[in-house]
Amino acid sequence: MASIPTFGIALLIPILLWSSVFAYQNSGPKIFNVRDYGARANGHSDDSKNELNVFNFSLPCQWGFGESKVLVPRGRYMLNSVTFMGPCLGRITFRIEGSLRGPTSPSQFLNIDTWIGFQFIDGLTLEGGSHGTGGGVLDGQGPSAWKYNTCNRTSSCPVLPVNLRLDFITNSTVQNIISIDSKNTHIHLFACQRLHINHIRLTAPEGSPNTDGIKIGNSTDVKILGAKIETGDDCIAMVFGSKDIDINQVQCGPGHGISIGSLGRQSTDQHVQGITVSNTNFTGTQNGVRIKTWSPSSPSLASDIVFQYIRMENVNNPIFIDQQYCPYCGFQDDGSRSQVQINNVTYRNIQGTSSSKVAVSLQCSEVVPCRNVKLEDINLRYNGVGGPATASCSHVHGTASGEQLPSGCL
Repeated sequence: MASIPTFGIALLIPILLWSSVFAYQNSGPKIFNVRDYGARANGHSDDSKNELNVFNFSLPCQWGFGESKVLVPRGRYMLNSVTFMGPCLGRITFRIEGSLRGPTSPSQFLNIDTWIGFQFIDGLTLEGGSHGTGGGVLDGQGPSAWKYNTCNRTSSCPVLPVNLRLDFITNSTVQNIISIDSKNTHIHLFACQRLHINHIRLTAPEGSPNTDGIKIGNSTDVKILGAKIETGDDCIAMVFGSKDIDINQVQCGPGHGISIGSLGRQSTDQHVQGITVSNTNFTGTQNGVRIKTWSPSSPSLASDIVFQYIRMENVNNPIFIDQQYCPYCGFQDDGSRSQVQINNVTYRNIQGTSSSKVAVSLQCSEVVPCRNVKLEDINLRYNGVGGPATASCSHVHGTASGEQLPSGCL
């Protein structure tokens, strides 16, 4: 048998190596099943196990031969606070087909701000199992923590963990996730760009404190499509630095509605611009679409905002601008000290019923009045007794067109 010349071996080795890489890249993502790395699914709260905490995220994150996938199979997994950190070498999918359960011992959640976190990843897909399989569940076990929440009485309340926190995540997707009974906010976004959130469900009791559905801060180009949110605070809240946010096909209720703000509390507050909320239903919520700013406040700006094609059912404040927001003041401020400029806001084709007589309330700042506010085709009926719905406006410059019920605001 003829031997292979030395120079032939030298050529053959890199060919074989590149062939292996090519095979990896063309055989689908490399799957890292957490059950193969020590995670179990017995569903018991055993601090010595913490089943998913044993998984080493650096393995799929540093996979250098194409896309990788972390698979959490069916079953109930206990998980203490954990943050999966990038940057990663390639796109990565984190697929949850089972149910994750948070800790219930105060020593494992008090003054901890995150239960499950992802940071510094470009090209993340976080997804639940196929529709109807019951997977993709993040159970924060919030009843164990809500009694420690005193934020409605004091600004020095203890920190409680967010169910899912995404920081510095880009070009990514969250889909088919179910978040239950978060101890604090369900999903918190900070410094994210080009992020899609599709077909999610967030649920907590109406009386659960500070359980916002989705809170967005300092993030750009976020799209939310298809969400059912039942919670004890804002269904969606967009705070400082939220820009180019598109919200579509959301069912909200119970909860506090969809809010922009509160803005102006900090001198470093960044502007909120380019917000669109469309094709959304509110049922039995405390508010519908709301913009709120602190009074007194530092200068800031909320502009280029559209609320359109919205249905309200028994909503307490369907259309609400509140520049008198100060929950700790203990008195009703007149709004004259808010320095947040609200500009270019359109309310278009908003219909349904109000549980309060004042269905449209635009209470703007005397220092910086609202500018270019448009009411187009509004039909909101009061479902109580004592006459039809009314509107109340102060320090607003704008126009009204089409149907106007209630009338007389602009």
